[in-house]
Amino acid sequence: MHIDIITCLPKLLESPFSDSIVKRAIAKGLVKINVIDLRAYATDRHRSVDDYAYGGGAGMVLMVEPIDRCISDLKSRRTYDEVIYMSPDGEPFRQSLANALSLKQNLIILCGHYKGVDERVREHLVTREISIGDYVLSGGELAAAVVTDAIVRLIPGVLSDETSALSDSFQDNLVAPPVYTRPADYKGWKVPDVLLSGHEAKIEAWRHEMALERTRQRRPGLLADNPDEPGNIPAGER
Repeated sequence: MHIDIITCLPKLLESPFSDSIVKRAIAKGLVKINVIDLRAYATDRHRSVDDYAYGGGAGMVLMVEPIDRCISDLKSRRTYDEVIYMSPDGEPFRQSLANALSLKQNLIILCGHYKGVDERVREHLVTREISIGDYVLSGGELAAAVVTDAIVRLIPGVLSDETSALSDSFQDNLVAPPVYTRPADYKGWKVPDVLLSGHEAKIEAWRHEMALERTRQRRPGLLADNPDEPGNIPAGER
């Protein structure tokens, strides 16, 4: 997979990709991540990429020209499956979307900053807008790092145990069940007996029931998307 991330503040993305799972994926050659400085596509001596908004108002706006030049340059080198803009009002980022994007070959992720980007960028240059939550960050860099991490860990060969990702929260519209490790009894706080039984079928049944119960308690809205689970309430009947 090849991911190009366009930003006017590239240093914000140095740390997220220099450690842990993403770093190992890069080292294995399973993904290539390029952080591209938008200012390299500015044309004035100040390397300006933002300007005041027409009509007035507080805050600066990223200009269409350098973004268009940057995306056009990237597209001259390869064909992209998606050009993604990180935006507070974009499509909510969910595990199902991470799964779908992990199957792509080439992605561009555009990070907004200041008051966002010229609307013509959204109208003509991007193919998808994604939000990681209903809040506003100073820029799209951290959001881009979140999306990239979620995608990269799903690429075959990235995790040492590829079945691990299949049991993550949200893969089946359920949150993950409780997990325990040694010691089995700590200060009288005991690991459930079923996990010590060695009975694989019983353990899996217990994990599924605990995941379902925890989802009912903490994220009941997920169950509307999983109508096959017993006791779930369809979205139209809540």
